[in-house]
Amino acid sequence: MGEQKLTDQEREAADAKMVDDAFKHLLDSYLASRHRKKVDIITKAFNFARQAHKGVRRLSGEPYIMHPIAVAQIACSEMGLGSTSISAALLHDVVEDTDYTVEDIQNMFGPKIAQIVDGLTKISGGIFGSQASAQAENFKKLLLMMSDDIRVILIKICDRLHNMRTLDGQPPNKRYKIAGETLYIYAPLANRLGLNNIKTELENLSFKFEHPEKYAQIEEKLASTQASRDTLFDNFTKPIRETLDKMGIEYTIKARVKSPFSIWNKMMQKNVSFDQIYDILAVRIIFKPKDKDEEVDECFRIYVALNKIYKSHPDRLRDWVNHPKANGYQAIHVTLMSNMGKWIEVQIRSERMDEMAEQGFAAHWKYKDGVDGNGAKEISEDEGELNNWLRTIKEILDDPQPDAMDFLDTIKLNLFASEIFVFTPKGEIKTMPAGCTALDFAFQIHTFLGSHCIGAKVNHKLVPLSHKLKSGDQVEILTSNSQHVQPSWINFVSTAKAKTKIQGILRREGREVQKRGEEILDEFLKRNSMELTFAVMDKLCALHEVEKHEQLLQALGDKTIILGDQDLDELQGKNNKKSETSRGWRKYVPFLGKKKDDVEKQQSATSKGYAVVPENFNRKKPIYITDNNINTYIFKPCCHPIPGDDVLGFIDGKNHIEIHKRSCKVASKLKSSYGNRILDAKWDMKRQLLFDATISVKGIDRIGMLNEVTKVISDQFDVNIHKLTISCDEGIFAGVFELLIHDRSDVETVMNGLKTINGVQEVNQTV
Repeated sequence: MGEQKLTDQEREAADAKMVDDAFKHLLDSYLASRHRKKVDIITKAFNFARQAHKGVRRLSGEPYIMHPIAVAQIACSEMGLGSTSISAALLHDVVEDTDYTVEDIQNMFGPKIAQIVDGLTKISGGIFGSQASAQAENFKKLLLMMSDDIRVILIKICDRLHNMRTLDGQPPNKRYKIAGETLYIYAPLANRLGLNNIKTELENLSFKFEHPEKYAQIEEKLASTQASRDTLFDNFTKPIRETLDKMGIEYTIKARVKSPFSIWNKMMQKNVSFDQIYDILAVRIIFKPKDKDEEVDECFRIYVALNKIYKSHPDRLRDWVNHPKANGYQAIHVTLMSNMGKWIEVQIRSERMDEMAEQGFAAHWKYKDGVDGNGAKEISEDEGELNNWLRTIKEILDDPQPDAMDFLDTIKLNLFASEIFVFTPKGEIKTMPAGCTALDFAFQIHTFLGSHCIGAKVNHKLVPLSHKLKSGDQVEILTSNSQHVQPSWINFVSTAKAKTKIQGILRREGREVQKRGEEILDEFLKRNSMELTFAVMDKLCALHEVEKHEQLLQALGDKTIILGDQDLDELQGKNNKKSETSRGWRKYVPFLGKKKDDVEKQQSATSKGYAVVPENFNRKKPIYITDNNINTYIFKPCCHPIPGDDVLGFIDGKNHIEIHKRSCKVASKLKSSYGNRILDAKWDMKRQLLFDATISVKGIDRIGMLNEVTKVISDQFDVNIHKLTISCDEGIFAGVFELLIHDRSDVETVMNGLKTINGVQEVNQTV
């Protein structure tokens, strides 16, 4: 007994030392920073949080306080934030997980820290629990808090980064939910705030947990090609170093290797193999300007010098120095042809630009710590772009989309899109999301301009409203007072502002038309001594085959339905004779008046024998897809999963289970919006069933090429060719093969076999 007690004491002592060491490291990092040294408030926050979380452990078994310390460490070291943020990070879980309130925090640490902790608590508060749109609601709250104090979202990103770093302890379904959310929301958010390092790590961790085998394969490939990359880097940078030394520039040159996630993303998008990705290596030149005022000039002097050493790619120059990205990023990007015959991108930036690129807005926030730390405004947000961004968020939140998925999409479209630069007729520059149209631009300038827009002149040429703008376009909007917002506009605008305004105007106009319809119906009924009731509305909806009352009133208001004798007969019960073509309300009762065997057929077609998830279903356990039960799952056409693919399950609204690839775009939205319905799914197939797979082949045509290709597929690998399409144009052979295969390994074996054929240049799989 004594021995056991001693062991417990030893464990407590070890835990206490671990916690003390972690906090000491945090304080050392803070003291090494450029911030005013407000150690007292940080120590007070740590002691308070340590006491509040006493006795609680994480899933990994370590004391819970290690998590807030780790989040504070990220805020301090990786974001460069000050004492207020570090204290709030240490306290971020106290209100949510213990009996302390926001008022307690305010009394002890002042209103600023309390406001941030309150914001963080509201984001993760479980009031939306099991509701479908919980994640979107949390995100909405996150943005609301962010528009009050940007530090709320910065600490939330730190919290998410630490959760991702320690995700191993979670069950797979929870891992897919958290990784999906991270990739869909937090990584783009970090990118938009200019936190490049954190964005890259969040992407890589998401990829690692969702596709562990593919991640390991890419890591292995990167390690095995490291030596050849080092040689290329040394040979390429040698003449650059000599030139910069002669120019007397103080600089460092770094190799930047593409992240595993970026490589995999490119492999997926371009349908290419690892060996076909040529921009894995980039070179970064970071210089110290002799004079702050000459920073931009020095960038271009280095650019000119590089052009004398190597030939540059004419279409790949990016000047982010004179036109910084909306997240503050500045650099010149130029792609040069190395002596080894490879294109290499070179990024030229000053030390200040480099710090901005790695730490984003956090790198140049000015902190004005108050004397007592109570209520003094610590951030002077003089960054115009950031304020514009927050203003956009507020506009979206004023009239958010009712549907969770739409809301997330609207936010993503507007806030995370890459930017283009567009000029007004007077030469002012406007930053717009890539893919935006002339109508988006009109709404960006003014709602009146957008709602009365009839067309635009782009570079002095007349274009329609749906014309997509490119960087450098000069745009003049043409209006007419007789123009009104059209419902079709919603299909081609992409910015949140335009979508929100169009929907708002249409809703307002729709309400006016419905009101007019209600007045027409009321007048009709009064003339015939009847009252407006739900029963009356139901009968008229059934007669005109309209599903909702609002649609009926809309149709009456815009006169697409005109009330007459038929309506009167229906309401008075005289309209017994139904036309065969219009079954009226009967079409909403699917089995009425049908034969028994017809009913059974329809019922089986409706249910198709899909598995129904019971209420007490354990969502932490994986589901296994076997040859026998595969038909009880729904396989969506969006990603066409086959055995061997990394997949997940999703419980739909009817409690059936859909199967998606983990990399599927639809699945990424589901993980973000309906994370509590995600299941871990695994294959347990015995290679009895056959599945469709389509492979395309391209190469230099020659005699016998087709024969060799079909021989590889059918003879060597015993795979059935279901259908093939062949074309030959100017010596280029192209074939599309629809195959019947057992699983993913069959597809890879066939593709690898095809790549060995002489003359074959490209082999891809299409969904």
